[in-house]
Amino acid sequence: MLKYRADLRALVYMVITTALFAWFWIEGFNIFLYILFLHFSVAVAVMTHNHLHINMWNNKWMNILTDWWLTVFYGVPVFTWIPTHNRNHHRFVNKEGDSSITYRHTEENNLLSLISYPSTSGFYQMKMSVFPYMADLKTRNPRTYWENWAQVVVLAVWILGFLILGWKQAILYVIIPQQVSAFTVFVFNYIQHVHADEESRWNHSRNFMGVNLFLFNNGYHTAHHERANIHWSELPAAHEKIVANIHPSLIEKGFWSFIFRVYILGHFSAKYRTPNMREERMQANAAMAAQVA
Repeated sequence: MLKYRADLRALVYMVITTALFAWFWIEGFNIFLYILFLHFSVAVAVMTHNHLHINMWNNKWMNILTDWWLTVFYGVPVFTWIPTHNRNHHRFVNKEGDSSITYRHTEENNLLSLISYPSTSGFYQMKMSVFPYMADLKTRNPRTYWENWAQVVVLAVWILGFLILGWKQAILYVIIPQQVSAFTVFVFNYIQHVHADEESRWNHSRNFMGVNLFLFNNGYHTAHHERANIHWSELPAAHEKIVANIHPSLIEKGFWSFIFRVYILGHFSAKYRTPNMREERMQANAAMAAQVA
């Protein structure tokens, strides 16, 4: 019933994530397994992204059950990806109108802008995308509207149920991993687009090669925006076809090395900071306009 055989990897991740959660609840805390669990929590966000682009199953009820599983481990009803990501972000790609733009309040790219981005972006995504989307569905497609509300109910029951069973364990094994999952995906979006040139066909996104093996090729971001309807397993080949067009500064080997270089070392030295390709384009356009005038 799987649409793509490659999604067997996603099923393995789902089984491991569920098994780790059950182990913690029954056996208790283990720091090494907890770190592993947080990694899989991040992977849940990536799997959510992939599933909402191309549903994993040919069977509707299997897709709904997968929606529910992803919702409780991601910590956010997964339907929210449709208005915020599929219909908005992929349409505007960090241009004006994108509810997740990286330069809403500042052109800076530093630790403060990185940390503040998730809450700011989350607020505007709900206001500009999710609320209007649900209001439209209520009259245009009531069935999908109530299916989306079912995700909200499933998530609420999951969190409240485990808080009642044991609030300390629930904070540690339910809420914190959910927050890590949701927060990290905002961080991914931010660093993939900040200081890139949103007006360029090829240089609107930063690509991270080191995350692809463990996070379902999520680092091939330019290729994903070029062809959002292809499966994540096809992204390496798609990336190879266009990589020559992408500015070398937007190809990063590692996620953590980028974070350390830009947001730690960059605090002390400008040479480690990202060049602002968006600002460079605007300055060049302004200079050209001045010459014409």
